[in-house]
Amino acid sequence: MTPDPRTRAGVRTILAALGRGADKRLGQHFLVEPAVFRRLVEAAGVAPGERVVEVGPGLGGLTESLVEAGARVTAIEKDARLGAYLEERFAGRPVELVQGDALRFDWDAVPEGSVFVANLPYNVGTRILLDALASGRFDRLVAMLQREVADRLVARPGSKDYGPLSLKAQYLAEVERLFDVAPGSFFPPPKVTSSVVRLVPRGIPPDLGYFRFLDQAFAQRRKTLRKNLEAAGYERAAIEEALQGLGLDPRVRAEAVDPEAFRALYRLLSGSARRQEPPAEGPAPKADGG
Repeated sequence: MTPDPRTRAGVRTILAALGRGADKRLGQHFLVEPAVFRRLVEAAGVAPGERVVEVGPGLGGLTESLVEAGARVTAIEKDARLGAYLEERFAGRPVELVQGDALRFDWDAVPEGSVFVANLPYNVGTRILLDALASGRFDRLVAMLQREVADRLVARPGSKDYGPLSLKAQYLAEVERLFDVAPGSFFPPPKVTSSVVRLVPRGIPPDLGYFRFLDQAFAQRRKTLRKNLEAAGYERAAIEEALQGLGLDPRVRAEAVDPEAFRALYRLLSGSARRQEPPAEGPAPKADGG
């Protein structure tokens, strides 16, 4: 009988057969709680025949659940040592294995209207999720991440977790935290609690200029918004005039400004920077700005 990678016993058996353990360098923590696999698939609302992209399939636990739901899965796995195992396990089933780094994956190759479902590695999960979201290829994205990252994704103004990541994600999508997953649900158990989030894209492309503006606004959280924007090259008089026009205190800090006010402030200041903005086709802004 083939070991089930969705159970602790199955994971131990598979790893023993492969003669290896979890790779800490890749942030591997294998989910071993069957109920959580079911909840992930249910949260994604996967329908038979739907195209699903999964990042970091590991031993194939989530992949199994997605296939059972009728999905056609593209699984991106960086760990080459797991590649042969996954190819053999899912031979003849609707699973396409892509061996490579999801940070370098061409998201434009994904069919529009696909679904993203993943138990993301802690070390690079935020960037992968935002890259996938910004691609515009997905109808919905469901991901498991560190709880502190989920806190920042859903944070509202006034929270210590509110920052560029909150604003960028919420600009591109409706973001909802669904449930937490305890460390004991993984093998080996991580040192932190995980959270599952669902993002439903708004259907608008990323605004790289606005995203850079957000990074500048939060550059030093203990400074006022005005000082951060001055340091980024915006004229002081223009900043003060814009803040006054929006009814914002000149001493306000970035974490107190709501998304609508940030977008209005950016529009008002977009022509007042002393320094020339990098071209739009240049490097994308940081996905994670704190």
